[in-house]
Formats: sequence, C-alpha cells, structure tokens
Amino acid sequence: MKEAAAIISADPLADGLDEAQGLEPPAESRRAIVEAGLHGQRLDRALVVLVPEFSRSYLQQLIDTDAVQLNGHPARKSASKVRAGDTVHIELRPTLQSQAFVAQPMDLRVVHEDEFLRVIDKPAGLVVHPAPGNWSGTLLNGLLALDASAAMLPRAGIVHRLDKDTSGLMVVARTRAAMDALVGLIARREVSRQYLALAHRPWSGPRTRTIEAPVGRDPRNRLRMAVVDLARDAGKTARTDIECLAQADAGCWLRCSLHTGRTHQIRVHAASIGHPLVGDTLYGGTLAAGLARQALHAFRLALRHPMTGADLDLRSPLPEDMREALAQWGVDYNA
Repeated sequence: MKEAAAIISADPLADGLDEAQGLEPPAESRRAIVEAGLHGQRLDRALVVLVPEFSRSYLQQLIDTDAVQLNGHPARKSASKVRAGDTVHIELRPTLQSQAFVAQPMDLRVVHEDEFLRVIDKPAGLVVHPAPGNWSGTLLNGLLALDASAAMLPRAGIVHRLDKDTSGLMVVARTRAAMDALVGLIARREVSRQYLALAHRPWSGPRTRTIEAPVGRDPRNRLRMAVVDLARDAGKTARTDIECLAQADAGCWLRCSLHTGRTHQIRVHAASIGHPLVGDTLYGGTLAAGLARQALHAFRLALRHPMTGADLDLRSPLPEDMREALAQWGVDYNA
C-alpha cells in the first residue's frame, strides 16, 4: 500500500450483464481516503496514486464521464484539488478507447494467406485502425477476430494503411518476424503499390507524368495535407507516377504508382496537377458519376515474400461503384 493512500474497499459491482441486449461489461467500484501526502494535489494526480494500475489519461476519462465522486458529489474537473480526509469513489468503467482492441467478426476478403502474412482486399468505408470517432468496427477489430494470435502483434500486424474510403489491397503480418521484415521492405521501397483513380478534367500533356513534390501538413488547414516547400514547412519528399489510361469529357481514368507512402499522397499529387479525384471533397473534388466516396482503388500489390522469398503479385477487381462511375462517364475499363 502506498503511504499516501488507504484503500478501504474494492468490490466488483453485480454483473447484471445481458449480452442479448448488448450491455457493457461490469465495472469495478473503488473507494479511498486521501491521506496527508496528497493534500492539495490535483484530482487526476491523486487518482494515479490511489489506483496506480491505471493510466492518468484513462482516469481523466473517468472524471469526464462522471465516474468519479469526491465526498459523495461528482468530480467534474481533473484539476480539482483534493484535501486530506476526502473520500474518493471511483467506478472503473470500460471506455470506448479501452474497448477498441477487441475482436469483432466481419466479412473480410482474404486474397492470399500463409503462416507469415495475409493480403486483405479492404472495402471502401472500412477504417483501418481505431482512432477517435472510430473506436470499433475497424479492420484491426476484424483481424483480431480472424486470428486471435494477432493480439500479440503491434497494431494486429498492420504495417501500412489505406484511407477509410479507399478500397483495395493491404498486406498484414501474422508473426513478429514477418512484421519487422515487411516494415523493412516498405521502408526500402521494395513493395510495389498501384492504384486506379477517376479524376476530374480531361488529361493534357504526356500520357505519363512523374510528380516529385514534398507532402506535409497543410500550414493553412491542419486537417489536410498539401504539397509544401521544405524550406518553410515540415514535410517529406514524395514521388508518384501517374498514367492516363483513358479519358472522357468530364475527366480521366488514371493508374498511379507509389514510390513513397506519404499520407494522402496520391490525392494530394493528383490535385496539385489539376486533377482532383472524383468524390475527394477534401482536396477539391466533387461527388460525381454516382460515387459517394473518393474514386481510388489499390488494385495491385507486388513484393518478394519477406520469409519465403517467393514473388507475390496480387490484383483486386475494380469495385462495382467505380465500374458504374466509369460507365456513366463512358470510359472503357481495361483491366
């Protein structure tokens, strides 16, 4: 027992868990007396001493959700000061964040699987990793349901990401050795990733263009990325090859090859040359051709298997919504 705190009781609440109704799992109730050594401390700092097995950020979440009482009254501020002799009651509830890394069965299309890795064909609309606003229903949750051993790996073996509304191929590790090797392959640019995209405005100039332009956080809007000047703004070098496969009066059908993997790289580079992607409202595109999301699909993934040395060259068929968009614009799709 820590000198500054005296735990009076620790008794689990009656479970009352009704799984059929989807109620939350049981919480645990703690009571403690603030001793002299904590007199005048912030409440959140005092709680770290009173219940040391939990993080300060988690305890702050409990305060924000009225799960902490000070002398019988809800404690609504982490910065509230405690006094010697105060009674603290804490209900250790599961938070959205604490429940993020749980298995959730979902229908995932696996296009390659062996003992070391999987390649997933991600549908549009699926978030890859839990984050504020999307603590559940992510690809990570689905991977944990697909393979319980994924819980032993950082991020359940995810080594790269696709945006929520981008569809297509992603490689996921199944062992720590494979994960480390895949991270190395990506860092050395030995994984080939190609995308298909539908963009606004007819193409002009050479059929293939190479865009070498640094990408970083937009200094005027921190919620998006932009082509930046590294002499003034933070960013990283980025290179994308963009080839026009076909076009119509309203826009063009593109194949994009990544040489680097910066956040939103294809979307930013395409917009920077006057061809924002259809549906990509963040970077100047508009909803068109019946699409309700950005028209970007990771159709090809090629790499040398990091453990066996075998060559993998995998393709994903174009999703139906993008096929229908091409048909609306009268663009022939050549696989």
